[in-house]
Amino acid sequence: MAVSQDILQELRAESDDVDLSWLEAPAAQRGLRIAPGRRGLTLEEIATGSYGEIPTTSRNQSGRMRGAGPRPDAQNTQQMWPFRSASWSASAMLLYEEAVQRQWSSATDVPWADLPDLPEDIEMAMSQLCTFLTQVEFIAGDVPGQYAPNVSGEFFEVGLFLASQIMDEARHLDVFRKRALANGIGLLQAGPGAVNLLTAQDFTEMTSTLHLVGEGFVQSLFRMGEMFAQSEVDKRMFRLAAQDESRHVAFGVMHMKYVMEVEPERREEIHTYLDRMEGILGVGSSQAGLTGGGETTEALAILLGGGTTETHLQDGYGKLLAIRRRQVNEYMHRLEVCGLGDRRQKMNPFMAAALDPVTA
Repeated sequence: MAVSQDILQELRAESDDVDLSWLEAPAAQRGLRIAPGRRGLTLEEIATGSYGEIPTTSRNQSGRMRGAGPRPDAQNTQQMWPFRSASWSASAMLLYEEAVQRQWSSATDVPWADLPDLPEDIEMAMSQLCTFLTQVEFIAGDVPGQYAPNVSGEFFEVGLFLASQIMDEARHLDVFRKRALANGIGLLQAGPGAVNLLTAQDFTEMTSTLHLVGEGFVQSLFRMGEMFAQSEVDKRMFRLAAQDESRHVAFGVMHMKYVMEVEPERREEIHTYLDRMEGILGVGSSQAGLTGGGETTEALAILLGGGTTETHLQDGYGKLLAIRRRQVNEYMHRLEVCGLGDRRQKMNPFMAAALDPVTA
């Protein structure tokens, strides 16, 4: 097809005003030869020279990524957090790469064809637990999605990690929903939800309630899946979900550790967030929210005990107590790593009762 002469004339006119100033990159940026490491060409490998210099503050309110040259006519996208401490986690690069490399499929990596026929009470209990977990994982993906748009391009690794977490949580919702339907029961009683997680006012409040508490307690539950999973199919499902949750928790721990190092004046503020979350999870009842609502607690007791007889339930509730103790003690360990070891004296009393004594 012939090109219009008018278009050619216009292109020739534009060529007279060619501006190649973008070729004048700083000398420090030239000659980069980045070799892949043991795990390939990761974010850590490319965080070199000025590209790896992460500022403590930034005025970048545009879509410009760290290291790219600014331009005067750039449009602001929306309000970005100017401080590194607002969202940074030193583990973001590593955890994002791990998330990418350890993705799994709920359709093909769980051996659904091997799912055995289980007694009806066991299957009902598993469906109730999975109903609770689909709701938990939906919220756990929805919450970080609210904050990703506010992460500055200077700290883009955080945005990448949050995207991977949203994908992880989507897959968890997916796999637990499939498990509830796989043996013909379906979804049962919905839980009360965790609306409080959706009302956090900033990233650190979100991380303290979601990653340190909510995700951490779910991680402990998944790790204990070996105790209540009734088949290799269920064990595989919980193992895969647990490895994802470990990343989410690690991200939150490292973010909070950084905040405590650079903004120690926020300590009491963070304790306030933990007070609220613990008050929800540590209610003084045998139906405590550490493992879900009353119906989910009962379902776990049935799974742990292996049935609904009085003997089974008594055994199940004993094992459930062990899960709760583990949840609380692993939570306390996370806080100590963050620099919040004084939480032991401030913890909700119903949760603090499950703490192991301090050893010399």
